Amino acid sequence: MIQLHDADLKLLRVFAAIVKCGGFSAAQAALNIGQSTISEQMTQLEARLGVKLCQRGRSGFRLTEQGAAIHDATLRLLSAVDTFCMDADVLKQNISGTLNLGIIDTTITDPDSPLPVTTQRFVSRGHDVHLNVYVGTPAELEERVLDGRLHLAIGHFPTQVPGLSHALLYQEALGLYCGRRHPLYGSKAGPKALLEAIGSSRIVARGFMLQHDLELLGASKAAATVDNIEALAILIISGAYLGFLPRHYAAHWEESGDMRPLLPERLCPTAPFDVITRRGLAPPPILQAFLEDLAASSRQATRS
Repeated sequence: MIQLHDADLKLLRVFAAIVKCGGFSAAQAALNIGQSTISEQMTQLEARLGVKLCQRGRSGFRLTEQGAAIHDATLRLLSAVDTFCMDADVLKQNISGTLNLGIIDTTITDPDSPLPVTTQRFVSRGHDVHLNVYVGTPAELEERVLDGRLHLAIGHFPTQVPGLSHALLYQEALGLYCGRRHPLYGSKAGPKALLEAIGSSRIVARGFMLQHDLELLGASKAAATVDNIEALAILIISGAYLGFLPRHYAAHWEESGDMRPLLPERLCPTAPFDVITRRGLAPPPILQAFLEDLAASSRQATRS
């Protein structure tokens, strides 16, 4: 059995940084060391572990099968080490360490999001903390919370995944949008005729809300599927598709006339924004502090 030492943890952190950056050259700036040093350290790590971790050369950087497995284990180990350090800091009456937070894309324009106020409240506590923020799809965020790479994630999570706890933050308002070049953009049809036309149009659906989107429109299938809101907006602006967008995100294009909502008085669903954490584990102090600030910010937003 391999006995890990401080030097091994340092080498594993270098390995994780290389994979995150996509290769030795790209990792130089992140690690602030030269490529020859990085190559030497990777050779040392491979010797310690007894496996080939990656292929590098003119063909580019690629993890071996063993390297991919070691990388997953490395991320779990480093997350556990960070959590241990945070727990140990309680003994000093000081909350410090790294908080790994996940969010879905395009939330910056959402006035109902408590995240900006929460971040300001959390930082003003004076904690010696480092925020590590990851933007991903709902499925990616769920996976990373489950395996410990993220302490929590905020977004749309329509499926109750075993092992995760869900807490509702607020409801996000949506609208059905079409682009300027779409045939229905200037339609004067009544609600019934417009609904029929919408049902027979090409629909772009959010992969994580596929059936929900189709059921709202009475459509049998999606003509396109996306896993993030920016891709959805691109297809709508093209004029070839109709799809649901957050009202706050579409406001810019609505003002410019590049998009318009269809039947906003009828097609105005909301989607729950949840915070998810891993079930069954006592939250480390840094996570508990952030969750407390998140709850306080949500209550403040509700009152205002």
